[in-house]
Amino acid sequence: MFRLSQYMREVLHPTPLKTPRKPSGPVVIWNLIRRCNLTCKHCYTTSADIDFPGELMLGEIYQVMDDLRDFHVPVLILSGGEPLLHPDIFAISRRAKNMGFYVALSSNGTLITPANIDEIAEIGYQYIGVSLDGIGETHDTFRRKQGSFAASMDGIRLCREKGIKAGIRFTLTQDNAKDFPAMLQLMDDEGLDKFYLSHLNYGGRGNKNRKDDAAFKMTRQIMDSLFEACLSWERQGLHREVVTGNNDADAVYFLHWVKENYPDRAEHVEAKLRQWGGNASGVNVANIDNLGNVHPDTFWWHYDLGNVRDRKFSEIWRDTSDPLMAGLKARPRPLKGRCGSCRFQAICNGNTRVRAQQIYADPWQEDPGCYLHDDEIA
Repeated sequence: MFRLSQYMREVLHPTPLKTPRKPSGPVVIWNLIRRCNLTCKHCYTTSADIDFPGELMLGEIYQVMDDLRDFHVPVLILSGGEPLLHPDIFAISRRAKNMGFYVALSSNGTLITPANIDEIAEIGYQYIGVSLDGIGETHDTFRRKQGSFAASMDGIRLCREKGIKAGIRFTLTQDNAKDFPAMLQLMDDEGLDKFYLSHLNYGGRGNKNRKDDAAFKMTRQIMDSLFEACLSWERQGLHREVVTGNNDADAVYFLHWVKENYPDRAEHVEAKLRQWGGNASGVNVANIDNLGNVHPDTFWWHYDLGNVRDRKFSEIWRDTSDPLMAGLKARPRPLKGRCGSCRFQAICNGNTRVRAQQIYADPWQEDPGCYLHDDEIA
């Protein structure tokens, strides 16, 4: 995840370089349930509105939470499917909060209603992220359900009325790029706290529909617009959180933007980006699926590292006998092709390895989703 707003602030108001703090443990994205009331076109879990057998029971979930706490995991992002369909979501959330985790909810927003908003507010989620794929009919088409955009917006507004930090996630494809300006306007109209631009990754239905991935020229135009929006918000003192995911080349593209527009800040921003270090899959980002399988991140569901029913998460995560985990944790990673010769490996860290695996059957080949020109990385 590239925290654009953080580095935009470094352009406008540089801060001294400090020794970076090493995270106490990985951020864990936990797909507690696979069931979902929507069937989204790019769903990485290929969820549906049915019960999936073999999911972790509440007692098993609590045992895993105890291990995550002892392993010093700082953040739990509770996801699905649709996590609000889990019968024990509020009990799990409440316990996680009491254990000291930063707890976020990743939802489609349609099930946040007047009937449960008070309980949601009482839990005190630090953040609720709602996926929107465009405005109105565009979103409904992606989600394959009429009225889903209106229901999601109702859920977001209920969160805002209760003072809950809420934001939107937008997965960019050729089919919804035309709605991107309206998504930025929605941030202003609704006074939202966070905007997350997700590049399409090749997992689940996202893999089956990768032919719809935004063309690189379009991606660059979208990123330019996002830079300008973030800059404008910062100058207005709004300090919204703007992040991008699933394409760490965004950080390198941003550095080129800084060199062109704020050349006196380029050296400072590059140093800060090198401290960040790029893609963290298998290092500082982890995933547990609904069956208890552990993955390097949410888009590696086809590759299991182990199961929490057999071994503790903490043991699985430290085990580098698995060749994928050994490579992901290596610095530098054993990259090939354009990624192997790129001079910005220390910033990007090889980008998203799952795309290379899906296209070339080799996780260390060049990332086919990198939209930078050869002369920009040579």
